[in-house]
Amino acid sequence: MVTAAQFLGTRQERIETLSKAAAEAYWKATTTGEEQYEQEYIKMQHELIELFSSKEDYAALKELLADPKCQRNGVVLRQLILLDHEYTPNQPDKTLLTAIVETETEIESEFTRFRAQIDGQAVSDNEILGILQTEIKSEPRRQAWEASKQIGNQVAERVIELARMRNRIAAEAGYKNYYAMSLAMQELDGRELFTILKRLEELTDEPFRRMKAKLDEQLTRKFGIAESDLMPWHYADPFFQEAPTLEELDLDPYFKGKDIEALACQFFQDIGLNAADILAHSDLYERENKNQHAYCIDIDHAGDIRVLANIRDNEWWMSTMLHEIGHGVYDKYIDRTMPYLLRTPAHTLTTEAIAMLMGRLTKNIDWLIRYTDISAEEAERLTPLIDEQLGMGMLIFIRWSLVMVHFEHEMYHNPDQDLNALWWSLVERFQLIRKPEGRSAPDWAAKIHIGTAPVYYQNYILGELMASQLHYSILDELGRPSYIGERSTGVFLIRRIFHPGASVTWNELLKNALGEGLNPDYFIQQFID
Repeated sequence: MVTAAQFLGTRQERIETLSKAAAEAYWKATTTGEEQYEQEYIKMQHELIELFSSKEDYAALKELLADPKCQRNGVVLRQLILLDHEYTPNQPDKTLLTAIVETETEIESEFTRFRAQIDGQAVSDNEILGILQTEIKSEPRRQAWEASKQIGNQVAERVIELARMRNRIAAEAGYKNYYAMSLAMQELDGRELFTILKRLEELTDEPFRRMKAKLDEQLTRKFGIAESDLMPWHYADPFFQEAPTLEELDLDPYFKGKDIEALACQFFQDIGLNAADILAHSDLYERENKNQHAYCIDIDHAGDIRVLANIRDNEWWMSTMLHEIGHGVYDKYIDRTMPYLLRTPAHTLTTEAIAMLMGRLTKNIDWLIRYTDISAEEAERLTPLIDEQLGMGMLIFIRWSLVMVHFEHEMYHNPDQDLNALWWSLVERFQLIRKPEGRSAPDWAAKIHIGTAPVYYQNYILGELMASQLHYSILDELGRPSYIGERSTGVFLIRRIFHPGASVTWNELLKNALGEGLNPDYFIQQFID
C-alpha cells in the first residue's frame, strides 16, 4: 500500500502545476477574449480531469482515508478529504467530463465576447446599467432590460444540456442529482441549508413587502405610471438583485473623479492588509473583448493574486473593488508554510464573507467620512438614509438569492421541465416582480452563474450571514464603535480567519475564531430587526 506521504507528494505536485497553468490561461482568456487561451484553458482542464479520474488513485485514496494512521494526522487527513472532493465527481466517464468542460468554456467565452444590441448598436453591461439607473422613459428602459437578456437565448440550450450531463455524472457517483453531489462536495448539509433558507424567507417576507411597496410607490412617481404598470425594467438592474438608490441619497458624486483603485488600496493598508501587490498584477479597466464582470483569482497559492475589473468612478465599482480585494487579501495571508492543497480559504462561503464585509463599506458612514469628501454635517444627514439603503440592499439581495438557489435546486431535479415558467414563478414568489405579459424566454440563462458556476449562490447567502457575524465579532474584539482605519482589524482577520486556510472545515473555523458556528441571528439583528 502506498503511504500518504507518497500519494500526496506526487499528486500535489501535478495538481499545482496544472492548476497554475489553468488559472493563467483563464486569466488571459478573460482579459483578451482570444481563442488560443480558451483552448489552453480547456487543455489544462482536460489534464486535471485525467488526473482526478484515475481509478487506481481513487482506490488508493479510499484506502488511505480508512487508515487509522491517516485519521489521527489532521493535516494529512484534511488533504485526503479535499482530494476526495476532487476525485469523486471525476470518476465517471471521461468523455462526458470532457464534454462538460468544453461546454462550460464555450459558454464562458460567449459571455466574455457578448455585447447586447439596442437598435442595432452594441452596448456594454455598464451602459445597460447606466440606462436602468438613470433613464426616465419606460421604453428605453424596456429595450435595455430585454437587451440584457439576449445572451440567454444564445446559451440556454447548452446550459440545459450541461445540467443533464452534470446529473449523469452525479448519478454515476451515487448521488440523486448534481445539486446533491455539489452540496456534499462543498461540505454543506442540505437539510441545514434549506432550514436556514426557509427561516430567511419567513423573516424577510414582511419586511421585504413593506420595503418594496415603498420602493414601488417611489417608482410610480418617478416614471409617471400606475403601480400596475411597473415591470422588471423599472428596477435598478436587470435581475433586481441590487437596491436602487434612494431618492434622497446618491453616493456616486462622492466617488466622481476619484481614483477608485487608490482608495481601495489605501483602505486595506489602513487596516493592516497590504493589497498593493495584488493591484499591481491586476487588470482593472474596460477594454474591448475583455470580460465585463469582476473576479479575483489566486494563480498559484504562492502570492500571485489578481483582480479583473472594469472600474468606473462610481459607488458600485468602489464597492466591487473592496469586495474583490477582500477575496485577494484572504488568499494572500493564508499560511504559506502549509501544503499546497491547504493554501486556499476554508470554504467558498468564508471568502465570500470577507468580500461582502468589505463591499458593504461604501454604505458605512465611518468609511465615507474617512475616504471621501463628505462633510460632518452631510454625514449626519446621510446616516439614516445610508442605513436604510444598506438594509434595503440586503433584503433585495437575499430575496434575489433565494430565487437563484431554488431555481438551481429545481432545475437539477428536472432539467427538462419548463424552466422559463419555473424562473418567473420564483421571481414572482420571492421578488414580487411581475412577468411581462406573454414573455416566454430563457431569462434565467442570462445569469452566467447558472452555466459556469453551478450550485454556488448559496455561498453568497451564507457569506452574508457570516459577514454580519464577523462584523459584531470584530467590534467586540476591538472594543470600539468602528473598525475602519484600525490595524487591529487586519490582525484579527489574519490570525482568526485567513491564516488557517483550508486546514479546518468552515464550521470548525468559525467555532475556533468566533466561538460558535454559523449563526443567522447576527444578520437578522443587523438588517432585519
